[in-house]
Amino acid sequence: MTNLRLIVIGSGPAGIGAAETYRKHQPDAHIRILTADDRAPYERPPLSKDFLRGDTDDVDLHPREWFDEQAIELTLASPVSDIDTARRVVTAAGEEYGYDALVITSGASPTPLDVPGGERALQLRSLSDATRLRDSAGSATSAVIIGAGFIGCEAAASLAMRGLSVTLVAPSEVPQEKRLGAEAGRRIKDLVEATGATYRGGTGVASIDGDTVRLEDGTAITADLILAATGVSPNSEVAEKAGISVEDSRIVADADASTNVERVYAAGDVTKTFNDGAGRALVIEHWQDAADQGEVAGASAAGQQARWSAVPGFWTEIGDAAVKYHAWGDGYDDSRFVERDGGFTVWYSSAGTAVGVLTYNADDDYDRGEELIGAGKPVPAGE
Repeated sequence: MTNLRLIVIGSGPAGIGAAETYRKHQPDAHIRILTADDRAPYERPPLSKDFLRGDTDDVDLHPREWFDEQAIELTLASPVSDIDTARRVVTAAGEEYGYDALVITSGASPTPLDVPGGERALQLRSLSDATRLRDSAGSATSAVIIGAGFIGCEAAASLAMRGLSVTLVAPSEVPQEKRLGAEAGRRIKDLVEATGATYRGGTGVASIDGDTVRLEDGTAITADLILAATGVSPNSEVAEKAGISVEDSRIVADADASTNVERVYAAGDVTKTFNDGAGRALVIEHWQDAADQGEVAGASAAGQQARWSAVPGFWTEIGDAAVKYHAWGDGYDDSRFVERDGGFTVWYSSAGTAVGVLTYNADDDYDRGEELIGAGKPVPAGE
């Protein structure tokens, strides 16, 4: 019987993927997941969609018995306060846990809305956040969503579909203009507004006063519910304090998920990870990519050869519309918008090669785009 011990910090897709993969390669090892969350591991994508709309309560990543079957100890409500890499000991909620390998998948936390009264706005990151938001929506007739990233767009659409009068506020004239381009932003705006929400672009939030959101252009919007979807900040402080290399607030990881500290690995939103396919380090905040990185971390921690090389990608559902995106995620030189029957495709290129594709009702382009991006080939000519 081996006495190998794996500690995983974090219970999101990267953490669960790491634990599950490690178990496959080390069937007799002791595995413990430490998480600050007080809920059993759950899927985050439905929180701004099906769950918020009230269409489902089933968001568990695995049934509780799965953890028993896998012999994975799940320790909830145990935020990690210290990592001693010399002793190989993690301290969480006052308890010490020894490890032979450590995988850090501590994720990220919502960035507070930095305006007077910003603390009054609800947030949407955890299941507890989503439950609070859904409960509040049950007695609300109006809502203001601040921030037009994909979470903001999804939440605005979901609340509008519940019958609330929803205003989505963002500084850009159209959602995601800087990231995806003006034409793509206009189409995303159309999808949001097709659910009944109103997009209010070109102005930021100056303050929140009670139930009133005051915009920088002088407009005041009163709402029963206010949600700030204003991005996230990586939870890297404990790792940095332990001497684990951090750059731009993210743990630096190689393609095999290793860090600068022996037997310490990292994956998911908290990392800046080298991608062999891209040939450079990438910052990715997508669910599937976190799961993929977690599997690499679990395999590497178990002594296997594994590296991250996949082209990052995700789906977003704005109401009933599924928008899909593959990209290296670090910019582009040129974009080309192509109309499709009932949808569209946007091809993104840099130095003549494909670096991204955004699609709506164009799944063939989505799949083709992944291949072109991974191979470093040009975008399709004349399309």
